[in-house]
Amino acid sequence: MQKMFRVPFLLLALLSCLLLTPALSQADDSTGQPAAEQPVKVNAVTALPALQKRLDQLKQQVSSAKTDKKFTGLTDAAQALAEDADKLSAALAPDLAQVQAQLDVLGPAPAPGTLTETPQVISQRNKLNNSKTLLTTQIEQTKAIAVGARNLSSQISGLRRDALKTQIALNTGSILGGNFWAPLFNPNDDDAARFDDFGSQVSDAWKQAWSPEWRVGSGIYLLLALALGIFGRHVLDKPMNWILPRWLPQGRFRRSFLACFTTLSTTLTLGFSVQLLGYIFTRLPDTSAWVNEFAQQLGELTYFSALIAGLGIALLSNNHPSWRLPGIADPLAKTLASFPVLLATFIFLFGIIEQLNNLVGASVSATLFGNGLAALLVALNCLIAPVRVNRMRRKMKADGEQTEARSTLAGLIHLVISITAVVIMLALLIGYIPLARFVTFELLWIGLVLSCLYLLIHFVVDFFESLFAPGTHSGKIIKGTLSVNDRHLSLAATLFSAIGKTALLLFAAVALLNGTFGSTTPLELLAKIVDIWGGKGLEGVNIIPAHAVNAVLCLVVGWYILRSARRWLDNDFLPKTMMDRGMRASLVTLFTNVGYVLIILLTLSSLGIEWNKLAWIVSALSVGIGFGLQEIVKNFISGLILLTERPVKVGDLISISGVEGDIRRINVRATEIQLSDKSTVIVPNSQLISQNVRNATMGNAQGVATIALTFPLDIDPEQVRSLLLDAYNAHEQILDTPAASVSFKELGPTGIILSVTGYVNSPRIVSGTRSDLLYEILKMLRDAGISLSQTQTMVIERPGSGRNAQAEES
Repeated sequence: MQKMFRVPFLLLALLSCLLLTPALSQADDSTGQPAAEQPVKVNAVTALPALQKRLDQLKQQVSSAKTDKKFTGLTDAAQALAEDADKLSAALAPDLAQVQAQLDVLGPAPAPGTLTETPQVISQRNKLNNSKTLLTTQIEQTKAIAVGARNLSSQISGLRRDALKTQIALNTGSILGGNFWAPLFNPNDDDAARFDDFGSQVSDAWKQAWSPEWRVGSGIYLLLALALGIFGRHVLDKPMNWILPRWLPQGRFRRSFLACFTTLSTTLTLGFSVQLLGYIFTRLPDTSAWVNEFAQQLGELTYFSALIAGLGIALLSNNHPSWRLPGIADPLAKTLASFPVLLATFIFLFGIIEQLNNLVGASVSATLFGNGLAALLVALNCLIAPVRVNRMRRKMKADGEQTEARSTLAGLIHLVISITAVVIMLALLIGYIPLARFVTFELLWIGLVLSCLYLLIHFVVDFFESLFAPGTHSGKIIKGTLSVNDRHLSLAATLFSAIGKTALLLFAAVALLNGTFGSTTPLELLAKIVDIWGGKGLEGVNIIPAHAVNAVLCLVVGWYILRSARRWLDNDFLPKTMMDRGMRASLVTLFTNVGYVLIILLTLSSLGIEWNKLAWIVSALSVGIGFGLQEIVKNFISGLILLTERPVKVGDLISISGVEGDIRRINVRATEIQLSDKSTVIVPNSQLISQNVRNATMGNAQGVATIALTFPLDIDPEQVRSLLLDAYNAHEQILDTPAASVSFKELGPTGIILSVTGYVNSPRIVSGTRSDLLYEILKMLRDAGISLSQTQTMVIERPGSGRNAQAEES
């Protein structure tokens, strides 16, 4: 039976071979390859490597692209490459179909042990199978190139969106043009498809959340989220209003604590509320990656926006006007009440749009639309708020109401916000949307950081003043436990307040230099601070324009912090210690010099100068020292010696090279000495080290008031001695110990010389005391009828006048 079927099959195979042999022989080329391979050799063998080379070149160019024009060209090239790959794949498809048809005619190879085919048929089948495999592989490679080109185009779009955040000088078209509003009225098909895909994923997650097995939990989380978001802050305010007057001591700490609590309660309640809403979807097993990522980003955006709203509510404090931190009048605070909430709402809504654009990979036009609209609304909010405040202030003046006393800093902040809003509007109108976005987010970030700094500084200072106040419960416990007096408590409050303010200023400086819109957390800021002080991250930094801006900010902020710290040391902290004035001045000078060095080093690091590249500076300094900087360096080192060894200090009365006066200031290079006539002599520090210096006040030296008088030979020395001692002892500046004394200095033909000596507290009062004593001694001598030695006379005899010549007093 099987043989009967084999005979027709064999005849059919032979007939097919006879029919196909002429056609195949005619289609063979000089190399003897079949016709099925001819299209592959012409269309794919050379075109496929060329397409792959184009894809590799595009990838290399993308890694080095920086400008928007370059990204645009690469996007067009990637799309053209995908189209060419699709064309090649479409051209290879008929060849594959033809080969498959020829194989279908030949049929499958017979099983082993059955009818044997001719060698020509076997060879022809092998060639067709090889051609089919080659064509299939080439089509798959072509499709892979097309998919890679499209993926590269999507990556380029993402890189272009990210580059728009840094290319602030790129003109993308005015917001008044039709291209800006095209994503709203005529959206891109790709954008519509991506957003529809995301919407379908959200819809599927929503349906799954309300399926029977998840319905109860979703309902509970939804109710908790709504209750927490709507009523959470108001519920927390009531017990806090009851706790504050009863648990916290009276003082400013209550208002700063309330402001911080209001900010935290607003931020946490709204943030937890949105996180609960997101948890409805993220807890589901089949939720897509897009929905999970969007829920996470939505929670972070909510915390940021809620923090802005909470700061505005806390600083305005319309519910507790008497506890308001800034000095803002009630009508003005009520006028501004809606602006922080509106600003937070704008940031939240358009932050969602930007996150969605980044998530789904929307086009650049859609991204620019979201950025431009967000910047526009923020700028309008920042423009309208000052206008309404000024209008309310004029109305209050017209009605005779008292407005707050405006400080220079408040006026400067008002002016900066207005100018920044105008810059944003101008950038939007002339087409610089990336610039408007950059300025907007920088304004928001700087305003957020400074507002938090203002609030936290008040909180820290008020906390430590309340903690160490002698009248509070905590102050009494510390005072009794450590056995300290009120002065030590005041000193501790000042010290800890300064440490807290320094830490906050450091955090704020790092946040301003490294923070971006919602991307810097407290832990990241702490890591940056550790890296800065530990030297990590300062090596290998290149000098780029952005680093120059950071260097300027570092210099300005560092100078302000150093100036504030020096003022605090000089006026607040050191006067409460037991140090003398000279020691305090030396410490302040040392602190200032070290601070300047640190600021310079940090500024160089922010500029991108590596520490190991500063060797040339040291070399240049060594050459300069050898030629002409010896004196400067010598005076600098001498100044450090004066500040550390302190042979002389500020306030000392010294005498050097005929110059006598008080040291007013010891600078890095020279020392200022103030003379008695209030003039100043500048003495190089090296002279105070290398020359003999008389320090009249070193070691609490006492002054000596000595007066030497000449009396006639006929006086009673004991009487005069008693009179001089009485005059000295009666003077209030003369010390009892050591006691005043009178010494017999000289006895001669001209008279008796007596010297009286007394001690005073300071050499500075010797001159005035000696003058007072001379007045008093002269008066007492006249009352006692005692005269000083008379002036000598000279007798001149004229010729012929004899002995009775006229005497002339010389």
